[in-house]
Amino acid sequence: MSAAKIKKGDKVVVLSGRDKGKTGEVVRALPKEGKLVVAGVNVVTKHKRPTGQGAGGIERVEAPLAASKVALQDPKTGKPTRVGFKVLEDGRKVRVAKRSGEVIDG
Repeated sequence: MSAAKIKKGDKVVVLSGRDKGKTGEVVRALPKEGKLVVAGVNVVTKHKRPTGQGAGGIERVEAPLAASKVALQDPKTGKPTRVGFKVLEDGRKVRVAKRSGEVIDG
């Protein structure tokens, strides 16, 4: 799925990988790389060296995930759905869940 169809703040479902089935909110979108950072998903441990600013230690952070591995969560059913676009009568272009036909934003 294109990273442009999923935005910061969207609820997504992971479709593949070790976190398959998990849901979370998009914390950051990286459209140029085609990746997303999702809260609580793809958590990796980073070993930080002590610096003048702070102590070192082992830190758990969310790593970017390929946008193709996630699908938007349907606002009506909570299941994964594809995203389409629709132009409303007032001229606004909105995202639409393909599964239920529900408008996602707007």
